[in-house]
Amino acid sequence: MTSQNEKPAASLILGGAPSLQKGPIRVSFEFFPPKTPEMEETLWRSIHRLAPFQPQFVSVTYGAGGSTRQRTHDTVKRIHDETSLVPAAHLTCVGATREEVDEVVRDYWNAGIRHIVALRGDPAEGQSKYVPHPGGYAYASDLVAGIRKIGNFEISVAAYPEGHVDSSDLAVDMDNLKRKIDAGATRAITQFFFDTDCFLRFRDRAVAAGVTVPLIPGIMPVTNFNGARRMAVMNGASVPDWLAKLFEGLEDEAETRKLVAIVAAAEQCVRLRANGIQDFHFYTLNRADLTYALCHILGLRAMPVEGSKSI
Repeated sequence: MTSQNEKPAASLILGGAPSLQKGPIRVSFEFFPPKTPEMEETLWRSIHRLAPFQPQFVSVTYGAGGSTRQRTHDTVKRIHDETSLVPAAHLTCVGATREEVDEVVRDYWNAGIRHIVALRGDPAEGQSKYVPHPGGYAYASDLVAGIRKIGNFEISVAAYPEGHVDSSDLAVDMDNLKRKIDAGATRAITQFFFDTDCFLRFRDRAVAAGVTVPLIPGIMPVTNFNGARRMAVMNGASVPDWLAKLFEGLEDEAETRKLVAIVAAAEQCVRLRANGIQDFHFYTLNRADLTYALCHILGLRAMPVEGSKSI
């Protein structure tokens, strides 16, 4: 049975794409806490535009070293209080003791937040590599276990189709993922990737390793190719030659880049769907237009729930 807001997606949407698998499509969206009033307006405009797709949840990121702790909390709390959406708060091990992190977790529980995205986190400012905080949670698996002791949260963790930049090889990386799941994680959301085959191979490896929680592909539409390439290098994601060629000569063509971006991301989503994927997590970068288009292409239709809270 398909979800109420889903319509069949065309099987030839991008020139010969294989028939899509049946079953409901579920989406989730990631936002980051705004720094300025203008950015806050953009964020809430994007939330308002995407909410009618009835996502499973919307996550809010957490800055390096806890730099956005209060803004993350405020954004998550506002989503919970003023919308019908289910917010998920990012939380990292960086820059805090276990007691301080536990206090944040309890604050979320008391505020009615029941979903946390538990991450190790990036190196603190001024550090070239990650160093656990003295007295803090050392790794994401430790953080997951700590959260699980405090409350019956839904806990999402990160997964890396091409391996985490700090992992020595893919086997070690898979062991790290399994530790997080064994500690109590209920789903894994992948780092963004551009090579769909990388995700499909990762899914096969995970299944073979005994991973049974949902593995959600993280999709990031590219409009600024140079910026995306820098992010990919930092996060260990490969950039296929075909993607670089798509954006050649478009440095001063913002509108054309947007059109190219939606074609590339749509092809990725349709191919994932054809390989049995039903859940998609979109890195929105606080912009709604490309994510809206991708949801539509996948067959979802924006249908506000009657009686839901206004935004």
